[in-house]
Amino acid sequence: MTHEAAGPAPLAHRVPDLGAMELLLAVARLGSLGRAARELGISQPAASGRIRALETRLGVALVRRSPRGSRLTDEGALVSEWARRVLEAAEAFDAGARALRGRRDSRLRVAASMTVAEYLLPGWLIALHGRQPGTAVSLAAGNSAAVARLVLTGQADIGFVEGLDVPAGLGSAVIAHDRLLVVTAPGHPWARRRRPLEAAELAATPLILREAGSGTRQVLDAALAALGGPAPPLLELASTTAVKAAATSGAGPAVLSELAVAEEVAAGRLTPVPVSAALALTRRLRTIWPTPHPPTGPARDLLALLPSAGTRQ
Repeated sequence: MTHEAAGPAPLAHRVPDLGAMELLLAVARLGSLGRAARELGISQPAASGRIRALETRLGVALVRRSPRGSRLTDEGALVSEWARRVLEAAEAFDAGARALRGRRDSRLRVAASMTVAEYLLPGWLIALHGRQPGTAVSLAAGNSAAVARLVLTGQADIGFVEGLDVPAGLGSAVIAHDRLLVVTAPGHPWARRRRPLEAAELAATPLILREAGSGTRQVLDAALAALGGPAPPLLELASTTAVKAAATSGAGPAVLSELAVAEEVAAGRLTPVPVSAALALTRRLRTIWPTPHPPTGPARDLLALLPSAGTRQ
């Protein structure tokens, strides 16, 4: 008598539910399981149980709890990056499904760099929903180079980037300005320094960095270009959340947007390091679209909500 080999369990039985992944990302962003639970409208015991169930399912510890709050383990930071991609795909699926229900003319495909997607775009999309509640929005988040490719190839109607340059074939307008900060955990020696960090010392120090192609990395590379660029990274990570998690754990200094670390700095989980005024760590945030035609329809409606979007480049 022969037995057929059992196939793999259905995907739904092997992949954690979306709610658990959303909770993990909220813990990474807020640094507190309690605050994450309140944001998602669940009790703290329920949130703790959901995290424990996720850890049991994956077989690794994801969150380290302490009297000062909760932070992701190294494994948790990696899982959070995968979870972010799954949630982005789920949001795109939901937006696409809604568009199929008779609202194709009100569909807006947005691509945004990580800083804009996490810290600015949600408010803009809420305002757009208030003005145009029938608009179905799909969002693709990635680094600035990836966003430019999506807009150039027609896979996004409009994009938001934070890099220094705009590729040929794209129109652009400045929508905001941003500053990069050197940050570190409170226990790092740089957290106690009073003398500004000079470019040479920053360039010689291995840092926790975003990947090449991100707007954050482009600005840092340009600021240190005269010194041969930054030293080989201590860690090179593909999301702002992962960089912050590594920095707050004490792994080393990081360079991130002031927008991205405002909450961690206010809570004392990260400390900004003073830098020399000669270091050019400011940047313009831009919206981009395919030339020669300016944005129309929902894309135009979204830009109309941004007071600085009239400064064309």
